[in-house]
This record gives sequence, structure tokens and C-alpha cells, in this order.
Amino acid sequence: MSYDLSSIRLDRSRPLREQIYPMVRGLLLTGAIKPGEVIDEKAIAAQLHVSRTPVREAVKRLSDEHLVDVVAQSATRAARIDRKEIEESFLIRRALEMESAAQAAARMTQDHADRLADILMMHARALERRHFVEAISRDDEFHRYITGIPGLPRLWETIEISKAQLDRCRHLMLPRAGQAEATLEQHREIIRGLNSRDPAKASAAMKAHLDAAYRSTLAELDGPGLV
Repeated sequence: MSYDLSSIRLDRSRPLREQIYPMVRGLLLTGAIKPGEVIDEKAIAAQLHVSRTPVREAVKRLSDEHLVDVVAQSATRAARIDRKEIEESFLIRRALEMESAAQAAARMTQDHADRLADILMMHARALERRHFVEAISRDDEFHRYITGIPGLPRLWETIEISKAQLDRCRHLMLPRAGQAEATLEQHREIIRGLNSRDPAKASAAMKAHLDAAYRSTLAELDGPGLV
């Protein structure tokens, strides 16, 4: 394994599988576990000082999200990047986020605008420092906050699960994508759309942003490939 979990301390008072699931999911999304790489459940369990059962349960959940391929009597591997699943992820995300932006626009306040501006500033700083994992986290924080403006936390949960395949591409692309400023400007345009309190304008800005990100992903897939 190319990752070290030995320093992580789990809370034994909480279900172990609920703590291991986001941990392994993060390794898959960030590329610490690369597409096609074997997932050694026994080694993960040993590093975390737990039995294999909660690790196996976490991997099963990740398999349900198509992030892991589990083959009976064979190795469990990180799923390969699949163009069809990326397309489906994009269509689901775009539909849900356009609706969340439209609903948020009608409820925008100055406090909301200030918070989005703060997140954008932290995103820009992470990019300046070339802290790409943090930059993606700030990007997600921006989008998650917008879904929270109209009070739709379950919507973000659905988006987060559906966009997993896109997230894998984002982490693999970002260090060489060269489009950081474009992304920041698109986020500024979304804020302008939200501040206008015009649902159609906010929704259109969100669509333009997500469409641009998707085109970049397709360009990588149609070129030398992400993996």
C-alpha cells in the first residue's frame, strides 16, 4: 500500500464501519488508491487495529457506489475510470445543482454573499499554495453552502454520492489542468447570479460552470487519459 493509516485513532464508542467508510472513500477519490489498484482489506484492518469485518462492510458500501470492484474469490480493486458513469454523474449533478442555485437565489442575504466570498478567497489561497486537495475541498464547500441556503442538506448528500466518479477525475486532473483561475471566475459569476436574486440567472451560471468542468474532463478522457 502507498498510504499509511497507522496514525489514525478510531473512536471505539462509534460504529467502526461508519468511520472507515469515509476514510477509504477519501483514499479512492483523491487517488491515494489508484484506479485498478488492489484494496488490501487485511492490511487496512491491521493498520487501524480492527478486525476485517468493519473494513469489509465499508468496502461493500463503496462497491454499491461503483467505486470498488469486488470479485468473488479474487482481488478487490478500485474501480477503473468509466466514461459512461462519469457522464451519468455529470447529468445528475448538473440537474440538482441548477435547481439548488435557483432556489438559493430567491433566499440570498448579505450574510450568504459574505460567506461565499470568504470560501472563494480560501479556495484561491489554496490554489496559490498548490494545495490541491484543500482546493477541491473548498470547491465542494462552496457548492455545499449553496444547497444549504434554501435548507436542502439531503440534496447535497445525494449530489456528493452521485459526483464521486467526477471527483476522482478532479483529483487526477487538477495539478495539470491549468484552469484554476477559470474555475474561480465561474464561482464569482455564480455569486453574481445568486446576488441578483434571479433564479434563472443563478441557475444558468451554475450550468455554465459545471458544463465547463465537464468539457475539461472529457478532453482528458479523449486525450492521453486520466490513468
